[in-house]
Amino acid sequence: MNLSRPNSNDATLTFNRSKNVVPMSGICSRCIDGCKGNCEVFRATFRGREVLYPGPFGQITAGADKDYPVDYSHLNIQGYAMGAQGMPPGVEPGPDTAIFPAVNTETEYGWDAKVKMRLPVFTGALGSTEIARHNWEHFAVGAALGGITLVCGENVCGIDLGLELNSEKKIVNSPEMDRRISVYKRYHQGFGEMLVQMNVEDTRLGVAEYIINKHGFDSIELKWGQGAKCIGGEIKVRKLEYALELQRRGYIVTPDPSSPVVQTAYKFRAIKEFERHSRLGFISEEGFYAEVERLRKLGFKRVTLKTGAYGLRELAMAIKWGSKAKIDLLTIDGAPGGTGMSPWRMMSEWGVPTIYLHSAAYDFCQQLAARGERAPDIAFAGGFSSEDGVFKALALGAPFVKAVCMGRALMIPGMVGKNIGEWLEKSDLPKTVSQYGNMKEEIFLNHETVKDIVGNGEIENIPLGAIGLYSYCDKLKVGLQQLMAGARCFNVGAISRKELMSLTEECTKVTGIPYLMDAYREEAEAILNS
Repeated sequence: MNLSRPNSNDATLTFNRSKNVVPMSGICSRCIDGCKGNCEVFRATFRGREVLYPGPFGQITAGADKDYPVDYSHLNIQGYAMGAQGMPPGVEPGPDTAIFPAVNTETEYGWDAKVKMRLPVFTGALGSTEIARHNWEHFAVGAALGGITLVCGENVCGIDLGLELNSEKKIVNSPEMDRRISVYKRYHQGFGEMLVQMNVEDTRLGVAEYIINKHGFDSIELKWGQGAKCIGGEIKVRKLEYALELQRRGYIVTPDPSSPVVQTAYKFRAIKEFERHSRLGFISEEGFYAEVERLRKLGFKRVTLKTGAYGLRELAMAIKWGSKAKIDLLTIDGAPGGTGMSPWRMMSEWGVPTIYLHSAAYDFCQQLAARGERAPDIAFAGGFSSEDGVFKALALGAPFVKAVCMGRALMIPGMVGKNIGEWLEKSDLPKTVSQYGNMKEEIFLNHETVKDIVGNGEIENIPLGAIGLYSYCDKLKVGLQQLMAGARCFNVGAISRKELMSLTEECTKVTGIPYLMDAYREEAEAILNS
């Protein structure tokens, strides 16, 4: 098993000098007095807590790279030479009808009031990070045009420079949240929705009341955690005045910006940034039911829950309590994780890895179903980026899993498209892009498709990052259609666990998916003995 070195990583801009390192500590096997660096111990000697986080802040997304004993790559997809499941009513399967472009990739989630998506994927939480704020138009418009759900993460209102609170410290105006909602709604095509997440501070500020009273939202998402970390979300801010304002709003800000010592260090530029942290949530069964009921009484048609890579106890709580509360979607995010600025070691070393957590989630949902209880609709998250991962997740969790939540994989296209636009303006296209042309109409395969959706008069207002995200969704869709056709599954509901095989016996032990030399063995023997 190849595990990441704990003392150096490109995410934290650290590296070992020596070719040989101690496996557990990551320290060079020969540490020399006089070394000029730049391992984590070296850098932390003078930059301290800064080294906890990937960098440079606001310019990157970071994902943990620990290699676990079993992951989704240890599953393969079955292919069949006969039959077809999930064909449209009245359509007889055959060579002329069971073709991969005919595969229906639409999905839906919700207890009663369903939300349909054109594709069984949706974005990770795009909240208060600088990456999310700066690229919002690209992400939001792309998701709206692609027909997938867009998740607006926690703390967006709380860090809004234009935030206005009343005497009870409740939101009366949040220009940043208003901007985010209006951008998505403008291009929404009737598929997917915008989900706003809510943590402890969001609840105290009255985010739920604000988005339903001002914007008429149908859905809201509660949050217990995520695959990257179990502590509250954080961002970094570079201005002392902003840090003090966030502290006044009730956030945990470190180092303490009100401290004279810290202010002096800031003056001398030893301290260049502050961290704004959210609080740990403290959940209880009664409190969870009460909060879901409170949100429904406010008028929300759908209440969803996002939970992270906690152990089996918290997983069981999320599934069982979610079932009893009739929540509309439960997103289960496995380790490792990361879309923004989570502490690097926590990303790498905390939590239950994705495939282990998802296998347990299927088992728990199956136990509820065996007792006649309905599990909530499930979404899996935790490092997915391609159509094969989507298929495997849908199959591993079938019939409970309706979609896959993707973090960085749906952020990167937005940023790449945005950058192509900037390179075009500067006539500075890299060869990786210019080989396809020197105009956006040449470079973006789906430019004319998007133009057909929005119209000739609107296409110039569509940010190129949105076309990039739409294009990536198109790639996921076509790739998924191909895999589904090969497994003879012509709609998402037809996908079952039988479509998977384990490549190792250890994977079988974790997932319950048969080892490939055992899968369909009985059927094969029956044919041979007939």
